[in-house]
Amino acid sequence: MNALLHDLILQSAEKSPDNVAIVHRGTVIRYAELAEQIHAVAHGLQQQGLANAAHIATYLPKQAEAVSTLFGASLAGAVFVPINPLLKARQVGHILTDAKVRALVTTQERAHQLTHVLGTSKDLETLILVGKSDPAPLDIPGVNVLPWNELILASRPAPPSPPSSAREGDLAAILYTSGSSGQPKGVMLSHRNLVLGAQSVVDYLHNTADDRLLAVLPLSFDYGLSQLTTAFCVGASVVLMEYLMPRDVIRAVATHRITGLAGVPTLWTQIAHLPWPDDARRSLRYLTNSGGAMPRHTLAALRSALPTTRPFLMYGLTEAFRSTYLPPEALEHHPGSIGRAIPNTELMVVREDGSPCATGEPGELVHRGPLVAMGYWNDPHATAACFRPAPGQAIKGKSPDIAVWSGDTVQQDEDGFFYFIGRKDHMIKTSGYRVSPTEVEDVIHASGLVAEAAALGVPHPSLGQAIVVVATPPHDARQEVNIDALMQQCKQHLPTFMTPAHIQIRPVLPHTPNGKIDRGQLATELTDLFQATAPLRSAAGQ
Repeated sequence: MNALLHDLILQSAEKSPDNVAIVHRGTVIRYAELAEQIHAVAHGLQQQGLANAAHIATYLPKQAEAVSTLFGASLAGAVFVPINPLLKARQVGHILTDAKVRALVTTQERAHQLTHVLGTSKDLETLILVGKSDPAPLDIPGVNVLPWNELILASRPAPPSPPSSAREGDLAAILYTSGSSGQPKGVMLSHRNLVLGAQSVVDYLHNTADDRLLAVLPLSFDYGLSQLTTAFCVGASVVLMEYLMPRDVIRAVATHRITGLAGVPTLWTQIAHLPWPDDARRSLRYLTNSGGAMPRHTLAALRSALPTTRPFLMYGLTEAFRSTYLPPEALEHHPGSIGRAIPNTELMVVREDGSPCATGEPGELVHRGPLVAMGYWNDPHATAACFRPAPGQAIKGKSPDIAVWSGDTVQQDEDGFFYFIGRKDHMIKTSGYRVSPTEVEDVIHASGLVAEAAALGVPHPSLGQAIVVVATPPHDARQEVNIDALMQQCKQHLPTFMTPAHIQIRPVLPHTPNGKIDRGQLATELTDLFQATAPLRSAAGQ
């Protein structure tokens, strides 16, 4: 077994140095070159004193430098923290501070947008800038600004990096995902989590060196990062893509003869009914879906358009990488199922007391095995709530296996297939992202235009859930709340996928006896209201 994450690239380079590893905007990087690049990054980071568990963040679109930073950091013995390029300064600043990031790799343009948060990140020592330099230099007190070329060229030709001191159980990455309240939480993933996760996916997708995967999802998303690790595990190729129009994805499938395409329900809904050229139909061997349930009519349209393409429907959470997959041959007999456990995984459905549920009885999904993450970074309380001894194990005596208690309610049929019922908390799952209501509410409250606000998710045919905000006017309001101004506040401070699709103003909000906003009542009212009216459109026009 490959013990460390960067070994995925190094071993593929040794076995098949001329195989294409990455394609980005016409640039082709073969495995031998990619291995040299990650050695150069590792050596450069070591020269800057950024090795041995230092936290290295990237805030970049999908491009070669992002890939070589992630795997070069691993080779240097550091920990990588990929930040979603759609996030705004507010969210980026939180991650930099919370993760104690010592070096950030980004572009000069993005760095200028972050100036006011970079200066407040007390652990940040080095800013590494990719791309062309700007005439207006960055001057951030206490931060060394280093052009990417200087980091790399100082190591050319790249000397062999000293052997990493990391072990397979050591921390390799921190991926940030929204929690049920407050700011996003950092999920700690070990080398073993990432490598064994890649091997598990390869096992059921039957990936080989002949595959060409199209990476359209953010690398900060475990599902997006998996496109890299899965490909590198077998010496396959990855085409990195940032798309503007859905039809661009189909065009890329045809142009690059893509064999594997991973997406979230939003993407599939957008492209299912578009025309697929013959080249795309011939090359696409499989597609995968995660990040929410794919609507059945969307799946039917895809199967009609791509009759020889095998669809794999999956369910997972960052805390355990991936939990289930539904193989194509089970689609007809188990419609609506999220499938069975993936390789190297044990799943249980349990009652609140931890006892096993009977067949067909709803309960909480608990995930056990080597894909279970190491916990939440810098959050022992949240870790203790989610990462607990597996059901049926005594806490005293021998150390029990730790499992992820997902907070998701599922049931299992007599054939062992799982069916998703709902979430125990108030998380909103939209466009494949988990969104904390509190993050949206904080921006609404910061406008000063409302007194109370609640963000909720209502069912949406393509987004999974659309975000709706219900708010009340300030107590001393003398005029109606300016909804357009509120929406503009959201667009300015939130990424598109967090921006509400609708804002509703009410005189008062319902409250529980404890004085909290009654989200359950609001969710029922809003779901009934919007199901009885025209479907919501997202703020992005979806």
